[in-house]
Amino acid sequence: MRTSSNPAFRNLPTGGGHGNYAGFGQPYQAQPYGGYQGAPPTTGERPITIDDVVTKTAITLGVTLVTGLISAWLVLTNAVSPMALVVPGMIVGLVVSLIIIFKRTPSAPLVLTYAAAEGLFLGGITGVFEAFFPGIAWQAILGTFGVFAAMLVVYKTGAIRVTPRLTKWIIGATVGVLVLMLANLVMGLFGVNLGLRDGSPLAIVFSLVVIGIAAFSFLLDFEAANEMIRSGVPAKWAWWAAFGLMTTLVWLYLEILRLLSYLQSSD
Repeated sequence: MRTSSNPAFRNLPTGGGHGNYAGFGQPYQAQPYGGYQGAPPTTGERPITIDDVVTKTAITLGVTLVTGLISAWLVLTNAVSPMALVVPGMIVGLVVSLIIIFKRTPSAPLVLTYAAAEGLFLGGITGVFEAFFPGIAWQAILGTFGVFAAMLVVYKTGAIRVTPRLTKWIIGATVGVLVLMLANLVMGLFGVNLGLRDGSPLAIVFSLVVIGIAAFSFLLDFEAANEMIRSGVPAKWAWWAAFGLMTTLVWLYLEILRLLSYLQSSD
């Protein structure tokens, strides 16, 4: 059974049923999801469908976009200090995401709270970048959705198959870049610059690598959501899938925003 680098898609329950995510058909084989064999649903709840995943993801993304636009506007108009939005949004988003992950129970209020908090966080940061680099916000948004759409097409057409080897490679690469980011942060506290986040050519290359890894992570997210549909878990788990996809979208957007700032600074 394949796994995912996204903690939101690990150790999910299984049930009976069939289906496909993103319209990409694969033969179904009864297997435990994420290494955990749950009992088929007995509450009479209908199984999750692709429409459930798309709808809940759209709602979650919509909340993030609305709160993000409001947050960015407040920063750009100097109505609120950026840190007054970024810090609370980051803290609330982190705490709520940990609750969702460790609680392992789908909750629409928690997912929407996470989406709103991320909107405040991203909007505050975007407002600061937009003040220095006019137009960068829309470029980052379009870039993020462009990458998402491209990877969805890649997954749907089967151009790249989610194999165990690819899964291990993506997870290993994700862990690797996270370790490098942490090392760069720690060394920076001691005045040592590793050159990964200073806008240098090395930083640009590193950012491109991170964007590539985040893009490929969507393949694992799509496959994980597809497994949920094929396993026939209850429809409420669509909120869990939406949360998992949002975490990757947030990561990708931040990295694209950073890369664009590097490129515009060098002009």
